Amino acid sequence: MKILSRVLIGATLASAMGVAQAQDPTAPVLKEEAGRIADNQKSQQQVNKVHQKTTDLVTEYQTKLKIVDGLKVYNTLLQRQLDAQDRQVNTLKSSIANATVIKRQMVPLMMRMLDGLEEFIDLDVPFLLAEREERVANLRALMERADLTVAEKSRRVFEAYQIENDYGRTLEAYKGKLNLEDRSYDVDYLRIGRIALLYRSVGNDRFGHWDVADKRWVETNQSQFKRNVDKGLKVARQEMAPELFTVPVPPAAEVRP
Repeated sequence: MKILSRVLIGATLASAMGVAQAQDPTAPVLKEEAGRIADNQKSQQQVNKVHQKTTDLVTEYQTKLKIVDGLKVYNTLLQRQLDAQDRQVNTLKSSIANATVIKRQMVPLMMRMLDGLEEFIDLDVPFLLAEREERVANLRALMERADLTVAEKSRRVFEAYQIENDYGRTLEAYKGKLNLEDRSYDVDYLRIGRIALLYRSVGNDRFGHWDVADKRWVETNQSQFKRNVDKGLKVARQEMAPELFTVPVPPAAEVRP
């Protein structure tokens, strides 16, 4: 009985639902709409995926464009550097070519400079003759050395000229030999630039100066001259404070440059 009752109840419910569906005309429409919504959702998901891929590709493309722009700027800079290097290479090639010409001209010029320096020393006031003549001789020997560049040789020659130039504005006391009347004396020399060269024998018994006009040594016994020579020697050796003292000098027209 219980089983039969359950079968009857199920059949009744099915009949009721079938009747309900038959009575609701919107059910198929709603079912169809639900299907379209599901399809639209799937389509939207696909569209979202495509959109995301498109966005990623656009972003990647913009990034690549920035890299390309940077490379263009870098390549432009490199090209400018290469152009500058090409100009430098051309300048160096021209300088090397000119250096060869200058080198050929510099050596004869330096030899003429040494000839002029030697002649100048011979005509100049005769101070430190051995040292100055030795300097010129060493420079002539230096000109023949193959291990020195032309630049170094020219530097040495100009240095010798500078030394000679400095003599004209310095005060100096030094010892040396002096031949007078076929005798050699040990003397103290006092050089005042190039305008005066005086001497005092070591025993303080002979004093004199170089006469520029006559090109000879002139001896003097004047006490005032002796005092001034003694004072000048002390000033040159920094044994006393600088002060004025009188010495014989040639007329302005006779002073050599």
